[in-house]
Amino acid sequence: MVLNRRNKLGMNMSESLAIHGGSPVRKKLLPYGQQWIDEYDIKSVVDVLEGDWITQGPKINEFEKKIASYCNANYAIAYSSGTAALHAACFAAGVTKGVEVITTPITFAASSNAVLYCNGTPVFADIQLDTINIDPVEIKKKISRKTKVILPVDFAGHPYDLDEIQEIAEEKDFIVIEDAAHAIGSEYKGKKIGAISDLTVFSFHPVKTITTGEGGMVLTNNENYAKKLQLFRTHGITKKPEEMIKNEGNWYYEMHELGFNYRITDLQCALGISQFTKLDSFIRKRREIVKTYNEAFTNIENIIIPHEKPDVISAYHLYVIQLKNINRKKVFDALRAENIGVNVHYIPVYYHPYYQKNFRINKGSCKNAELYYERALTLPLFPKMAEKDIEDVIIAVRKVIEYYSRSPN
Repeated sequence: MVLNRRNKLGMNMSESLAIHGGSPVRKKLLPYGQQWIDEYDIKSVVDVLEGDWITQGPKINEFEKKIASYCNANYAIAYSSGTAALHAACFAAGVTKGVEVITTPITFAASSNAVLYCNGTPVFADIQLDTINIDPVEIKKKISRKTKVILPVDFAGHPYDLDEIQEIAEEKDFIVIEDAAHAIGSEYKGKKIGAISDLTVFSFHPVKTITTGEGGMVLTNNENYAKKLQLFRTHGITKKPEEMIKNEGNWYYEMHELGFNYRITDLQCALGISQFTKLDSFIRKRREIVKTYNEAFTNIENIIIPHEKPDVISAYHLYVIQLKNINRKKVFDALRAENIGVNVHYIPVYYHPYYQKNFRINKGSCKNAELYYERALTLPLFPKMAEKDIEDVIIAVRKVIEYYSRSPN
């Protein structure tokens, strides 16, 4: 049906682009990502509001257990945000002053910022141009005597080469922190992401596959890491008698580390539990949309569609095309004028002024990442998209790409 409507309505390229005064494909902006909250979600949160606990209560443990079981992990510790979870993972891994952490430049700044929060030093290794994930070959080039941690990202939900990177880590006795903010529900060689790496971080921001509003989680199979993670989110304070140096009574507690208030609330976890029941259906819908997009764009000369390796199942947090021989900014602006909320994921982290000021990383240090950034364009993708929304994206993309393919200036 999508293709039929496109053929009927969208292929008259003599029609002016909206940016040139023509009629836009749609009247209202379609965002690149959006949560899907239903009545059951709302009721779950209201039930908590009407109960005894709105924070530090039983819903947190319930949410953690559900995600841990789903991913086959021994421990799951929830946080107030994905960034807080990354910070905690770096702390648990022992990142501190003098420690280098190898990571990817194609990610949101939070990935490497978490290293800086622990006074460590992020080192950027280049990406593979097919999956946009960090390249194990490039990781090896960046290893120094200060390297202690590798922090790869499952870009757009596509798992990186876990076996190859784990092999490097085992040989060098490194810790792997997997930034799986995009990848809850993704699979690598038949295993759910979440229990393969030493520490795995999820995000529950509204544009992610399931949401708690803001929120994040770290999964691990290591009991020692789990204890550090739990301590870190509660000011470094413990009330467990077996962990205290002394015990003066039931009121007593001790601060053992300089932790943070990174606690998530029962309100958020109630929403997360409700959303979790729809996780697999959300992923199926995302993959159906991706299939439709791929069929529509695969033979367009100036578009590179996302690649999925045969041994993985991507949750497809993002759908990013790459443009060849066309000015990305012109296409971006033209699609926004058509009310298609395209975006760009991501600006290489070391391009940001803060990183330039403090690390002075030269342009050209990660050539694939820089080439990718020049060509990348994120199209709308979220489960709540109606068939007409999907059609509008396809019509607008073909309309704009065909125009600029004929008239690049």
